[in-house]
Amino acid sequence: MTSAMSIHRLLTVTTQDTAELDALLIDCVEGGASVGFMWPMTSAKAATYWQDVAAKVQRGERLLLVARDHTTIVGTVSLVLEQPENQPHRADLVKMLVHRRARRQGLGAALLTAAEQYARMAGKTLLVLDTASAEAERLYSRQGWQRSGAIPNYALWPDGTPCTTVIYFKLLES
Repeated sequence: MTSAMSIHRLLTVTTQDTAELDALLIDCVEGGASVGFMWPMTSAKAATYWQDVAAKVQRGERLLLVARDHTTIVGTVSLVLEQPENQPHRADLVKMLVHRRARRQGLGAALLTAAEQYARMAGKTLLVLDTASAEAERLYSRQGWQRSGAIPNYALWPDGTPCTTVIYFKLLES
C-alpha cells in the first residue's frame, strides 16, 4: 500500500463519506464486479445501499473500514458482526471494494489485514466471505484464507450472466 493511503474505521458515516462510497461502488459495478448490483448502476441504488450500511454501523451490527488516498475513499470492506445466536464467534466479510485506479498497490491486502484485526478485537474467531472474482481469489489465498468450495450459478455478473461464487473462510488466532 502506498504511503499516501490510510485505513480508518467509520463509526458514523457522513454525507461526504456516502458520496465517496457511492462513487466507489459505482466504479466497481461499472467495472464488472459481482457485488450484489446490476447494470445500470445508479447513484440512487448506491445511496440507498450506503444509507442502510450507515444505519447498521450506528446500531453496531456492522463494522465499516475505508481506505483513503489523500482525502478520497478508494477502498472499503465491511464486517457483518450481527450473527445468529449460535454463531457469536463469526463475522461475514462483505463488500471488499477497491477503486479501479487504486488496484495493485497492496490496498486489498491492507484492508483484509485491518478487517481481521478489528474482527479479533470484536471477539470473532472465524471469518467467511464469498467472491466471484479470480483476482480476489488470488488475494484471499495469499492472505491465508481457505477455499471451502464453489457454487455454480450462485449470482449474476452486472450484465445478467450467471457466475460461480467461491466461499472462503479464515480461522483467526487470538
